[in-house]
Amino acid sequence: MSKTILITGGSTGIGAATAVSMAEGNKIFLHYNSSVDAARETARRVESNGGEAYLIQADLSSESGCESLFKETSAHTEHLDVLINNAGGLVERQYCRELQWKLLERVFALNTFSAMKVTSLAIPLLEKGTNPAIVNISSVAARHGAPSATAYGAAKGALDSFTRGLAKELAPKIRVNAVAPGVIDTPFHKKVSTPEMMENWRKGTPLQKNGRADDIAHAVLFLIENQFTTGETVDVNGGTQMR
Repeated sequence: MSKTILITGGSTGIGAATAVSMAEGNKIFLHYNSSVDAARETARRVESNGGEAYLIQADLSSESGCESLFKETSAHTEHLDVLINNAGGLVERQYCRELQWKLLERVFALNTFSAMKVTSLAIPLLEKGTNPAIVNISSVAARHGAPSATAYGAAKGALDSFTRGLAKELAPKIRVNAVAPGVIDTPFHKKVSTPEMMENWRKGTPLQKNGRADDIAHAVLFLIENQFTTGETVDVNGGTQMR
């Protein structure tokens, strides 16, 4: 059965890989902020794989941006089957002793508040969907601690907590889960991680490699399809963190 899917941060990396992997026969709303060329290329790939793509630009680090996203989405559909809260980012590296209040606001707005507000706005549409599911993209940083990325890790930890609470709140109609990627070789790291850092992380991973965006897309698909899983955060990190 065809699904109607909204993916935030869908222009590159994990969001783009997930959109393309879910394309066939589905209607996909691809949110992006500033990467318009990349968003257009992802939309082209979605349509080449048999999907229907709609591009929506919005800055989700503000309440008005989240509302704008849903005003546009609601103009094209009366329901959603899947919401993937993927928009996020480290913003910049800063050690705790140096933390600036404005940076904290930016990190939490982008990684936590946006997912919470987008989800709130999406619930009425999801309630009209078929086997509706929400998947939040968390991070290994929420579990292992990340010097110079403590604010980011804390924001993702809050997203994990939100996932568990929301799963109980929305059950049994809507399932809510999360995926916590390890180090994934995507544009996410271009501005905040050096090649040396990426190589050190690779060496420190039991599987001796960094992940690919497709690895996370596969985990997202599992959580969407599995009808008896809710409130879980699934680790996909090459073995760097084990429960």
